Amino acid sequence: ATGDHGDLLDLIAARKRLHTLRDTLDEARLFLSLPRPEPCVTGRREPPAPTGSPEAARRLFAMAKPIGGTIAQAYLRQRGITDLRDCGALRFHPRCWYRGDANDPRDRARDAWPALIAAVTDLDGAITGAHRTWLASSGDDKAPVSSSRRAMGHLLGNAVRFGRATDLLVAGEGIETMLSLRQIAPDLPMAAALSANHLAALRLPPTLRRLYIARDQDPAGERAHETLARRAEDLGIEVAPLEPAHDDFNDDLRRLGREALAAQVRSQLVAQDAACFCAR
Repeated sequence: ATGDHGDLLDLIAARKRLHTLRDTLDEARLFLSLPRPEPCVTGRREPPAPTGSPEAARRLFAMAKPIGGTIAQAYLRQRGITDLRDCGALRFHPRCWYRGDANDPRDRARDAWPALIAAVTDLDGAITGAHRTWLASSGDDKAPVSSSRRAMGHLLGNAVRFGRATDLLVAGEGIETMLSLRQIAPDLPMAAALSANHLAALRLPPTLRRLYIARDQDPAGERAHETLARRAEDLGIEVAPLEPAHDDFNDDLRRLGREALAAQVRSQLVAQDAACFCAR
């Protein structure tokens, strides 16, 4: 209605003191005994993301929730990990889909379990993948499946990150390995590459000046350390190894305790870093 010629809509609006076109149209339909139009559906359901894609990883992480007070927190506590400051990369999903393989019992071939979800990100912080650790319902251990840990998305060069690295970084393989070190140095930026091969290929921040490599005590860990150290040194980055007493640093945390692990880590850090990040 334009209001130029006093048409029906203008008359209805004036008579009923209506100020919007929507209200005027509703009153006109009532006057003419016309049905209300069907609501226009503007939102459409998103198509499913390709299985294992970065988009599927982003959606999974978005559906998960913070781990405080969840089975995921209970699981980490069982591993000696209680300080979860600056761990926004970790979330919890109460029923994360698990597709079994030939080693799983038939009744577990297609199932859902609670899961610790970790965001894999690039150097800009964009989510490129996700890592899932399926858990037993009690939180005491991993789920009783053949492959309780799996990753999805674009992983090569990327990592699960704790803190933002500028000039210093501690890089290693496993999430629990890096979280164990964060019990000792919670403010030191760390990155879990998820495997030895991915650790060797980790992309390093261009501002990095010192890299600590938290290696696992096995041949794959040694090779990953050598490859990453060589790449870093070629970029002019100072490299220092961090070596566990046992298989990895979570093994050390559980066997030796926090105080012994702290002393062990301090002895391997550059003095100024030990003073700054490992308070006694």
